[in-house]
Amino acid sequence: MESQIRYRGRAVTGKDIAFVRSLIAEHPGESRRALSQELCRAWGWVQQNGALRDMVCRGLLLELSRGGHIELPPPMYSRPTPFLSKKPSRIEMDQTPVEGTVSDLGPLEFRQVRRTPAEAVFNSLIAHHHYLGYCQPVGEQLKYIIYAKDRPIACLAWSSAPRHIGDRDRFIGWTKDDRKKNLSLIACNTRFLILPWVKVSCLASHILGAMARILPLDWERIYNHPLHYLETFIDQERFHGTCYRAANWIYLGKTTGRGKNDQTHKVNRSIKGVWGYPLSKEFRSHLCGGRA
Repeated sequence: MESQIRYRGRAVTGKDIAFVRSLIAEHPGESRRALSQELCRAWGWVQQNGALRDMVCRGLLLELSRGGHIELPPPMYSRPTPFLSKKPSRIEMDQTPVEGTVSDLGPLEFRQVRRTPAEAVFNSLIAHHHYLGYCQPVGEQLKYIIYAKDRPIACLAWSSAPRHIGDRDRFIGWTKDDRKKNLSLIACNTRFLILPWVKVSCLASHILGAMARILPLDWERIYNHPLHYLETFIDQERFHGTCYRAANWIYLGKTTGRGKNDQTHKVNRSIKGVWGYPLSKEFRSHLCGGRA
């Protein structure tokens, strides 16, 4: 049987590697980015909104290069990648305490800020006020700042779901093929920040409830496909997940404490609680190819 390399769930065969080598040979002088885009087009490797999966493809090319399977041209630019860039600069803002009840805040405004001028504000707030800091996500992603009377009070980030989470997969009841086909129908809440000077009872659960209505509409408008399920992972040494429970999220269990590329089968990171939120009663049918 022909040996395979696996990258982010894709099997890369000897034929695939030979094709990549020929692609590089046929485009002398092309940049790594241009080669990645050519490979995406050749393989039909696109997101559901038609955009090339360029960043994922570039990661694959680097993996093949590091393994000695191909020889990439030298980088044309030495600028830092988004993943290695320095911490976002602090943006000063009014930190007057915000207290009271949710109704005292008046109507909340949920602004999707990715690829807008306000994205820098989001990045700064997460970098300087969230315990995990800021990390540039890849894949499908949206970022929100919640405003009360034109003042930022909270931030949420949503991105593509991780490939395999045991408790989530058992709760949904899908097969490996179902998951491979429909994983994009799940969004993961990767950051949730109530700004430290905001002390409003029940605000976090109120925001989560509103997000469950807003996010699917924005996601389908931007990425041209629906969402049927939301998930998040909570560090149980720091938090109890009280606001998620109050917003009707479901606690499903714990992660294994091993990363997606683990080869040791040993715990190498904090164990987190797995929480899920079905967006409709028919979510299993949507995620499992029509099977309820």
